[in-house]
Amino acid sequence: MFFGLTIEKLLLIGVIAALIIGPERLPRVAESFSRFVRQARDFMRGAKDRVRDEMGPDFDDVDWRKLDPRQYDPRRIIREALLDDPPVATVRAASAGAAAAATSPSNAKPRLADGEEPPFDAEAT
Repeated sequence: MFFGLTIEKLLLIGVIAALIIGPERLPRVAESFSRFVRQARDFMRGAKDRVRDEMGPDFDDVDWRKLDPRQYDPRRIIREALLDDPPVATVRAASAGAAAAATSPSNAKPRLADGEEPPFDAEAT
């Protein structure tokens, strides 16, 4: 439904509005409301026609459900943006590092080249 309103809720709102407005002013308010709805419908139709004119024949090819802002998940968008076409060398290095980390024991010390100093170890001090 529209903004989560069901037919029952709309009917209840209408009854409460009719009681608050009163029988004297109800016809004028209903006429004003119908005029507003008509103007809003005409505005939306005009906007749709302008968009169709601007886009040309591509307008009918657009999947409007895909552009619905309610379906956006910021975490997914960021994840896809960060993982979108990563450099091949980075992927290979990351997968090689992950594979090496998975196969090496957690307390193993890294191998050092001849003459290379070990990095600072906080646990040793």
